[in-house]
Amino acid sequence: MADKLILSDEEWRKRLKPEEYDVLRKHGTEYPGSGCFLGTKEPGTYVCAGCGNPLFQANVKFESGTGWPSFTQPLRPEAVTEYHDRSHGMVRVEVRCGRCDGHLGHVFPDGPPPTGLRYCMNSVAMKHVPEGQPHELVKA
Repeated sequence: MADKLILSDEEWRKRLKPEEYDVLRKHGTEYPGSGCFLGTKEPGTYVCAGCGNPLFQANVKFESGTGWPSFTQPLRPEAVTEYHDRSHGMVRVEVRCGRCDGHLGHVFPDGPPPTGLRYCMNSVAMKHVPEGQPHELVKA
């Protein structure tokens, strides 16, 4: 894992598009069915839109019917961090980028085998790097 990327709120605002900032830094959620990665099947790696940290391989992506792209497991355990989220009158497990702490989505225990998990992610919080192309980590 690369070193943590810690930036001021002002710097994040400069670097991110408004919709990326809302989700990654303010824990927002894109509308169901609106994400650009719904229904995509291209091989490659999904990386954090904020810092370039590799998060998920395309081969663990599945159609959950929830309106958000879903994955069965992260690329590496340290790629993401998980936090108990009690907002909005629910108890959920929030998923954040393991490098920049950006909000990605939530994980639920109703996914398919082999993990039984559904990492329900916001498309706007990720970028897709096609298979065979290098991906670069964002520097401070």
